[in-house]
Amino acid sequence: MQWQALQDWFNPRPQDGEARFRPPVRIFWLGLMVRIAYMTLAHTYKVTQYEDHFEFGWEAARIARSLATGHGYSDPFILGGTGPTAWLPPVFPLMIAACFKLFGVYKPLAAWTVLALDCVFSAATALAVYEIAARCFNRRVAIWSGWLWALYPAAMQYAVKWVWETTLTTMLFAWVLVLALRVRGIGAEQPGSAEERGSQTFGRWLMFGLLWGLIALCNPSLLLFLPVCGVWMLWSKSGLRRGVPKAIASGLIFIACLAPWTCRNWKVFHVFIPIRGNFGAENWYGNRPDAQGFPWGVIIASRPDLQRYAEIGEVEYVKELGAKASRYIHEDPRHFARLTVKRVYFFWASVPHPLAKSAFLEYVREFHYGFLTITGLLGLLLALRRRVPASGLFACAFAILPATYYFVTVAARFRHPLEPLITVLTVYLFQSAKKAPRTGAQQRKANGVIPLDV
Repeated sequence: MQWQALQDWFNPRPQDGEARFRPPVRIFWLGLMVRIAYMTLAHTYKVTQYEDHFEFGWEAARIARSLATGHGYSDPFILGGTGPTAWLPPVFPLMIAACFKLFGVYKPLAAWTVLALDCVFSAATALAVYEIAARCFNRRVAIWSGWLWALYPAAMQYAVKWVWETTLTTMLFAWVLVLALRVRGIGAEQPGSAEERGSQTFGRWLMFGLLWGLIALCNPSLLLFLPVCGVWMLWSKSGLRRGVPKAIASGLIFIACLAPWTCRNWKVFHVFIPIRGNFGAENWYGNRPDAQGFPWGVIIASRPDLQRYAEIGEVEYVKELGAKASRYIHEDPRHFARLTVKRVYFFWASVPHPLAKSAFLEYVREFHYGFLTITGLLGLLLALRRRVPASGLFACAFAILPATYYFVTVAARFRHPLEPLITVLTVYLFQSAKKAPRTGAQQRKANGVIPLDV
């Protein structure tokens, strides 16, 4: 009875209608409690003193400190007083700044609050994971996928110790996929039913534009997927006729989200910087002559570069490094090609960690990372072969989202926005496995009939 009660708690009775896609809220709450408990008991929120706390939140927290102390959106690096910046989009630095303002700059309670919010974002992603799986596959895949995301350590690692926009961006992207599935009516009991016809609502399209606006102001690299996702949502029998006006309204919401930040950048820098203005610098540090394809040795470690940055300002600094990057790539395209191939491998097989305390732990980490890549891709191929609804959209996400990182820089956390899909597709792969049919001899042996030799 106790085992049955435990099963019922983790797998509650399914509902009918649209409610059948609604995840059990306990997935969120248990996932959140586990994350916050680990973060609190392991003291991952404690801020180190190294480089004046720079390892907590890096550039984002430096900008947040400047905001909280009344110096505006500026000073993203170790060296202070460098002036206004558009090095990072504003959403995550503003979130940290609010915590600093409430609880003190780099204070333990402020750090705990920032990571607790990351834990909320990560746990909320589990609800989106459930609905994606429920709409595209079945409830069994949804239950396993939702609980796997909620409780699997690899799914919570960035929430409990890494102060960056990673978990927020991942949550927003997962819910964008949920909205796309809802708008297309994926999972409707009958094609062309009232449930499917009622899916193209103004509210859903407006929310789609809002979520993409927030994603752009967190991590604009994901915007490559926006037009593909929007066209896919419209591409149905009645979608073009009924959806185009709503898609236009969604686009206006998206532009409205970006407009204040873009106008601020124009007013401050007198150049057009729609979201972030550091691509030239990133391109140089990722592809310079001594680059090896690893995401190490960036500007924060180089004092002379910081002095140059402070002397000429961010816009000129980025323009200068961007010109150097373009010139060097043109002069030595083979070096760029080698780095690109290496970054493709690292994105899917894991970036080797230079600070690993144990070679064994490093091998385990890389094996686990690569294993999930393989199972996720195999699950995607199986879904494509079986023509699972939205499998083509998922394939586009796998193909498009990493593209920028292949050519500039790569880190393990860059794959995290894809990991909700990897989780669902991995569960689908294993749930689709079937036992091989038994031979006659195996069946007789299982029944206790042992053939005699003649």
